Amino acid sequence: MDSAFRTTIFDIAQDASQVATAHNENDGSFRASVTIEHVPPKLVLHMFSFLRLCELGKMAQVCRKWRSIAYDSRLWTKVSLRPEFSGLHVYAPEVLQALIGIRFGATLKYIEIPSDLITAPVLHELSNKCPALRYMTLDFSNAMQLHDFNDLNAFPCNLRSLCICLSEVIFLEGFMRRIYSCLSSLDVLHLIGTFELSSESEEDIYEVINISKIKAHTPNLRVVNLYGITFLDDSHIELLASNCIHIECLALNFCLRVKGASFKNLVQRCKKLKSLLLHHAGVEDDHMTSVPWEASSIHELDLTSTELSAHCLENILLRMPGFTYLALGYCEFFNDVILEKLMEKGKFNRLQALDISHTHALSENAIYQFIQMHGTNLKGLMLAGKPKLTENFWLNAIPCLKNVRICVLGTANGWFLKMQSRVHVDQIVEAFAQHCPKLERCEIQWDPDTIRFSDKSNKFIDHVRLRCPSLKSFTLSDGEYYEMVKSNFERADRVKVVRTCTNYTTSVVSLLNNYNDLLFN
Repeated sequence: MDSAFRTTIFDIAQDASQVATAHNENDGSFRASVTIEHVPPKLVLHMFSFLRLCELGKMAQVCRKWRSIAYDSRLWTKVSLRPEFSGLHVYAPEVLQALIGIRFGATLKYIEIPSDLITAPVLHELSNKCPALRYMTLDFSNAMQLHDFNDLNAFPCNLRSLCICLSEVIFLEGFMRRIYSCLSSLDVLHLIGTFELSSESEEDIYEVINISKIKAHTPNLRVVNLYGITFLDDSHIELLASNCIHIECLALNFCLRVKGASFKNLVQRCKKLKSLLLHHAGVEDDHMTSVPWEASSIHELDLTSTELSAHCLENILLRMPGFTYLALGYCEFFNDVILEKLMEKGKFNRLQALDISHTHALSENAIYQFIQMHGTNLKGLMLAGKPKLTENFWLNAIPCLKNVRICVLGTANGWFLKMQSRVHVDQIVEAFAQHCPKLERCEIQWDPDTIRFSDKSNKFIDHVRLRCPSLKSFTLSDGEYYEMVKSNFERADRVKVVRTCTNYTTSVVSLLNNYNDLLFN
């Protein structure tokens, strides 16, 4: 049994015992202490709601009472059957069919299904017995062969969000043909490609899903996330724009064949488009400058890791109406001149999140002037990978970031960014504690060879822990300072706050207006 869960049950039972003992002593009688058996089932149900589904299976093995509670359908409203993510594995479609009827039923709202469990009978059961189902993920990413869907005659018709993880070689048109008529209710669509699995040397790229037919049956789409699809190009975006005029957020991250030729029609037809995410997309200068950005409503833009020139960046950014979210990480041609012109034109008056990490053309002075002018409004700021921004800069800048919730600073270890002097981290931590009470996530990337700290560092860590009560993540480079900060938070029973850069990365993407809809996996 999980130690934290066991401790919680013990504490509740102990409190109940003390209350019962006091009551009995007042009555002049004494009975044995209350045990876990006396905890009301409703309270046990509430405690079980904090467990993962695979842990509920373990709880069900304790006794009959716990088994009936652990298998209560109210605990199974969100189900992931992908063992690599949830640890929960159903071995056969027939078992899943039975579970849908006896355990999930009318309360099921969210389900993730791997390819080996996606069969016509399973989808029939979901359609017939799960009227509350709104979110579905169909994971075909590891599929080598599909089941036969010729008998598929029913599919959930009230879905709000559908996520399909594509395979590199399996064509899904036969399956999709059976479900097109059930997709008109979709508000959010995720098509997740195989960018992370493919290599650049591959010559044969297959269009494994027909986007042109999908768009014809999904006129109400509001959020579209096309992530890492190797075959996706501007013709597909053109098709979406022709029918899905209600799109508010379009994410084309890691779609290298998208050059921007379709954006002119996209902006003209989709008047509600407010968020355009192009992280590591293949956009090109000529196509981007030909778009009438001044007529758009876009105020959230991500151009991270694109190769647009300084002229192009100045042209498109100055013509946009203004920004609440702007990500320009690794844009090597974003410079002081463009930043100053954007400030002069008032494009940052509503800005809440900015990522200008690894923008080597930006000077320390230009960045500091920006923070002085707009720092108060910022909720998220990423300034990593800039070796000239050290202790003095941050001690002057942090007092201007009174409302910041997410901040990333420092320079990760690397020979090409090696620091010439060491950074005193104590005063930076103290500045966050003094001036940033709303801080939720902070990442300091300087490595152990760069940072310096003193014998009194624990005092400063205490300050940031106590004065930033909303702090959920404090990410540091692995080393002696990380171990000290971690032990400090663990002594205060906050064991999950301190993390290392090797297994966790902080980002400002959570400040996107449609962040919850863009989540997948």
